[in-house]
Amino acid sequence: MSVEMARSRRTTSALCAPSLWLVVCAFMLHIPSALTVILRTTDKIVWANEFEPVELTCLIESISTKNPRIEWKKIRNGIPSYVYFQKKIAGDLENRAQLREPANIVILNATREDTAEYRCEVAAIDDQRDFDEILISLAVRVIPVMPRCSVPEAVTVGTSPELRCLENEGFPAPSYRWFHNNEELPQDPKNTPKFINATYTINPVTGSLKFRRVRKEDAGEYYCQAMNDAGHAQCPSQWMEVYDVDVLNIVLKSVGGVIAVIVVLGCIWHCASRVLSNKKGHNENEFGWQGQNDGVEYGDADEGHFRHKSSFVI
Repeated sequence: MSVEMARSRRTTSALCAPSLWLVVCAFMLHIPSALTVILRTTDKIVWANEFEPVELTCLIESISTKNPRIEWKKIRNGIPSYVYFQKKIAGDLENRAQLREPANIVILNATREDTAEYRCEVAAIDDQRDFDEILISLAVRVIPVMPRCSVPEAVTVGTSPELRCLENEGFPAPSYRWFHNNEELPQDPKNTPKFINATYTINPVTGSLKFRRVRKEDAGEYYCQAMNDAGHAQCPSQWMEVYDVDVLNIVLKSVGGVIAVIVVLGCIWHCASRVLSNKKGHNENEFGWQGQNDGVEYGDADEGHFRHKSSFVI
């Protein structure tokens, strides 16, 4: 070692005497020192598919304590609960998760209820900075279920029918696609030569398929598909007929007219029956009154004073 280097080392050792320069000395003398616990993660926002495994990473970059206290908490709707406590899995993950050294949590089959924030906490009593934590957001994708579709059975040329599609189980919220005779309808028909004359509009967010002026060519089978990153589901196909005239409305009006005529005739018959019944009863009362008069002994008023009796003897 040269004289200049020896002098530099002695000078450095002298400067390092005060505790205030301890960290500086450690760097200058290349002496490693871990005085704080430091955590990091590979992903602070994690996506997973429902019923599939997912790992939340809590990596310890720096620590001096040999047996640090490791805890995981689940925070859902602002309420924390233990996931890993006193060296064992706790809470609703008790039989569905495990700790992977040094501090990662592996959820074996994630469900939609696992969507929450997770906090990894490490306490190291032998370190100068003896505590650190890191927050990870987990979102579990849920495949859509079969959507509810509404397709009118019959419409008239030139009208503006609307077909609807709705699904409320999938996460994230699905987008919607419509199919006509097993062929997907483009969202913008003007960009496709085959559909350039079509007048429909599709809202992929609400699931609405609306025609401005429906054509005969628009008749056929329709079904809707709800899709997100987890998968897709579709409703059964339904037939929509397009008539030149409103045949259905005419039939309904005709049936309604026939029913109205039947009701009117029934009312007339009922009223007539009641009138005839009342008239017959009135005639019977008059006839009975006359019958009672026939039972009275006839004679003049004056003759009543000289009426013979059976006991009279001439």
